Amino acid sequence: MVVLLPVYQPGETLLSLVDELDAARVVIVDDGSDPAAAAVLDRAAERGCTVLRHPVNRGKGAALKTGFRHIAEAYPGEDVVCADADGQHRADEVCRVADRVRETGRMVLGVRRFAGMPLRSRVGNTLTCLLFQAVTGRIVTDTQTGLRGYPGAMLGRLGSVPGERFEYEMNVLLEAARLGNPIDEVTIATTYLDDNASSHFAVVADATRIYWPMLRFAASRAGKQRP
Repeated sequence: MVVLLPVYQPGETLLSLVDELDAARVVIVDDGSDPAAAAVLDRAAERGCTVLRHPVNRGKGAALKTGFRHIAEAYPGEDVVCADADGQHRADEVCRVADRVRETGRMVLGVRRFAGMPLRSRVGNTLTCLLFQAVTGRIVTDTQTGLRGYPGAMLGRLGSVPGERFEYEMNVLLEAARLGNPIDEVTIATTYLDDNASSHFAVVADATRIYWPMLRFAASRAGKQRP
């Protein structure tokens, strides 16, 4: 297993997670953080992590794809677990997702219980899950989770999925639905620090990026069903 951590303006929670993982198998992609983050990133590198850096902020999707390309070259055939480094995901949960990927050979989502989410996140995630089910016919419990595991055989395909920002992860789910690929789930704790104050999710802009691919997906399916 290789752990991929896309980060922007990381803090001490990144180092806490790294300390609980095998740092030699952690790839961090910094998405254009300002110089204040350099000390944390340098300390992660000193612990044995591979640290890749975008000179400017390009978005979470771009950071993930940079990480996937590196891992495909440096660790060919290895499964990958992507996690957020803001304190939401624990090392034991990362390992549980990795174990499920290894057992099933499938994409695996670490899904949160909605009961512990801040109201804004709970409402947004519920709406997104319902819309995803409506347009794909597939039930996914947590479409917005950042804890996701992928078998090594998927890495090449993940690099071709469109999207540079938060819409990328939705596009990955839509691609799985389009291809009929199974998606497994592992329940994880719902952990938010300071009511998710560290999130870089821009409510209006990023919500639009997430919903637009689903509407395009629905329109494409409707077009194919016309006589």
